[in-house]
Amino acid sequence: MTIAVIPSRYGSSRLEGKPLALVAGKSMIQRVYEQAQKSRAVSKTVVATDDERILNAVEAFGGYAVMTSDDCRSGTDRVAQTAGLLNLGPDDIVINIQGDQPVFNPLTIDELISPFAHDPDLVMTTLAFKIKNKREITDPKDVKVTFDNNGFALYFSRAQIPYPRDKETKADFYKHLGFYAYKKSFLDKLVALPTGTCEHIEKLEQLRVLEFGFRIKVVITQYDSPEIDLPEDIKRIEATLL
Repeated sequence: MTIAVIPSRYGSSRLEGKPLALVAGKSMIQRVYEQAQKSRAVSKTVVATDDERILNAVEAFGGYAVMTSDDCRSGTDRVAQTAGLLNLGPDDIVINIQGDQPVFNPLTIDELISPFAHDPDLVMTTLAFKIKNKREITDPKDVKVTFDNNGFALYFSRAQIPYPRDKETKADFYKHLGFYAYKKSFLDKLVALPTGTCEHIEKLEQLRVLEFGFRIKVVITQYDSPEIDLPEDIKRIEATLL
């Protein structure tokens, strides 16, 4: 079974009530939910929240939501708690979908989970997109990822990685899109780990996986997934829907 979970908090330092912000007439959480539902690989889509306003909004448009603890340290913990509430088995696949990327392509979900079919030892995957907009290479808002020759993550950073020492050196840069898939058994193990040092410094929870010696398979997708952080981002996203 493959379950998609969308962790959703009401509070946001840059855009309060972001999940309920309207994007071309629909709440952002509804748009994310509907995109997830279009994936052929997803058996069930769930919004995991700690706020009744979000719960009520999801139920109003016919979606499914659960209430989780208000003291989860990250979206991953909220996803894990939801997987527990649904009584998933250890080999079930749990997908963590970002709640602020309302126009992601549903095909990326199929791409995200495809490596599990070929590698029985795989425990976690994520998505990356080859950067086309040069601004994103150095913008700390856009997380970068480097990976080894087998496609496993070496590091994630808000800084430019890799950094060409010689200016004439040509390099490709990849943006991390923040979608994850885990085996339920590994997800339980992950949330039991303490916060990692680099995770704390960069404020990137996926670094906890690498710091404790586990591997993340990086799937390169041709589909970008712009996120909404600020009110002005909404107009930019709405323009893509016209």
